[in-house]
Amino acid sequence: MCQLTLDIRRSIAVLLTRRGLVQEIIVGTDLSLSPTTLTKFRAGPRSLRGLRLIRTQLHDQPLSQESLTDLAFLRLDLIGTLSVSPDGNPGHLYLAHLLPPNGTGQLFKILKTTPFHHCSMPFDSFIAELEAEVQSARAHHAVKDATESAILVSASPQGRAEQEERLVELTELATSAEVTVIDRMAQRTADGHQRYLLGSGKLKEVLIQTLHKGADMVIFDQTLSPAQSRAIAEMTDIKVIDRTQLILDIFARRAHSREGKVQVELAQLRYLLPRLSGKGTQLSRLGGGIGTRGPGETKLETDRRRIRDRITHLERELTHFARHQDQRRARRGRHGLPVISLVGYTNAGKSTLLNVLTKSHVSAENRVFETLDTTSRRLRFPQDREVIITDTVGFIRDLPKELVGAFRTTLEELREADLLLHVVDASAADITVQITAVTAILQELDLDTIPRMLVFNKCDRLPTHQIEPLCRRYHAIGISALQPATLRPLLTELATHVQSLTAGRGGSFNSPTQDDTLILASRS
Repeated sequence: MCQLTLDIRRSIAVLLTRRGLVQEIIVGTDLSLSPTTLTKFRAGPRSLRGLRLIRTQLHDQPLSQESLTDLAFLRLDLIGTLSVSPDGNPGHLYLAHLLPPNGTGQLFKILKTTPFHHCSMPFDSFIAELEAEVQSARAHHAVKDATESAILVSASPQGRAEQEERLVELTELATSAEVTVIDRMAQRTADGHQRYLLGSGKLKEVLIQTLHKGADMVIFDQTLSPAQSRAIAEMTDIKVIDRTQLILDIFARRAHSREGKVQVELAQLRYLLPRLSGKGTQLSRLGGGIGTRGPGETKLETDRRRIRDRITHLERELTHFARHQDQRRARRGRHGLPVISLVGYTNAGKSTLLNVLTKSHVSAENRVFETLDTTSRRLRFPQDREVIITDTVGFIRDLPKELVGAFRTTLEELREADLLLHVVDASAADITVQITAVTAILQELDLDTIPRMLVFNKCDRLPTHQIEPLCRRYHAIGISALQPATLRPLLTELATHVQSLTAGRGGSFNSPTQDDTLILASRS
């Protein structure tokens, strides 16, 4: 190798397996492993790749930072450079290897420089001990209950404070999806789309930290474009997902009704379709059929056609659900019962408020997107006045458009509302952002013309002297759904509103039949 390096005046590297077999020969200083090697020798957060790289160099210099980055990024067993003397003989050998996760955060260790002929490293025993140390360190860092772990990343032109707020919300989403968050990273980037969202160097740094800390995946707060998803997938074996995929996963876990499951699957397929990588559009334009069936049709095009067919089928199912909803709403409308719909940011306490007002037992855990399926209950006021209260899926800032489109059928329930009770978490750090996000989604759905009442929930988490000024500032009613005594001002306002609706509809209601009562008290 040294003689050849001298002859061609270029570096030569060999990639060796643990059995000492040459897997690849690389000429030059650029290190990129072939797809065959990447497939055959996979590296994970709990193992090394099983390959070591030895490269010759014409100048007698220590390992470069780029080489050390390659060592960490590719999780090689060992990396070394061998200087070549002017007469073509081996000179000094510079070696480095990765370290198991440790308290110092050190990624690698650079060994003492050794003349090539004096190197006495017993590689077999060395790598066996190193792999055992890596496995042992992972055991100490093991995530409980075998759940997945992740590093969260925010990359945007926004300021540091806003990025931190978003990472806190992303942490809540990850926790709701039963993902353990190991670390969070924020990077301010220039406005506009980059190939990797981050620069390639910064992305490598993130992936290195992911591997070193034993995380199973990277979760981006921003939605990755199809091109960015493909570019990142080509760079690493690590699972990389974005905020939209995380939310879709949560919805998939929480959907219980047939309608909810159909809506989630439709949203997932709409997100997946443009992200199927492979040959471009020439076969897509044919759409299957004559000339494309059988062996001549690639698996990718088969997958695309099946997804499109499935999307069409699910859209027909949603149309069917919409007709049934229209019938249910028509039966309610015959009795003239006013409808009050609870809307608001996810985890604002809407389901808890519904339970307290109607003495129901709807699931109301303290986690985001606990409620997906619309729930309707009756609330009786004095003088035998009754209303229907509905609880719908919570909103979130930058709600994925795939979800808005798929859940449009469910959100149509809000169109029948006479009043929207906008529930806000008073203890949230970004109240204005949450209110604005909900208002924007209501406008997108053309629901902003329906009367709204702003209610600040969870006021028990605030100091007493802050509640009244906060409510006065936003023209809201302050309550705590966990303290029924605080609901009196809200009930008074609702009773007044119901009375005005009653007067506008002739001052009386028809008595619901037994069948209608079951409809009112069941999940929509």
